[in-house]
Amino acid sequence: QVQLVESGGGLVQAGGSLRLSCKASGVMFSIFSLGWFRQAPGKEREFVAAISRSGLSKVYADSVKGRFTISRDNAKNTVSLHMNSVKPEDTAVYSCAARRLLATSSSQYEYDYWGQGTQVTVSS
Repeated sequence: QVQLVESGGGLVQAGGSLRLSCKASGVMFSIFSLGWFRQAPGKEREFVAAISRSGLSKVYADSVKGRFTISRDNAKNTVSLHMNSVKPEDTAVYSCAARRLLATSSSQYEYDYWGQGTQVTVSS
């Protein structure tokens, strides 16, 4: 049974920073490529960032490029999202996801496992 548990969400002022973490259990973490998605109230879930199985390939949504960084630590079964220069429009529930393939993907439909999500609220 694959379990993904996010942490690190909270309230942050615009321009500040936040670090989200997602810990996996029940799996060989290194075989999964991983992604972060977010969903704001009244909006559809959208892609934020993804990282390949090796960690060498990373992709970002245009809205977060240059501000967010995705990373992974296979020894700790953890994927992180470092959020800098946050904006009120970054407010959403952030979820991590895993897929049993090598490459990155920005499509939520290509992910097999999901965490419950963590709330991020950015005040102006």
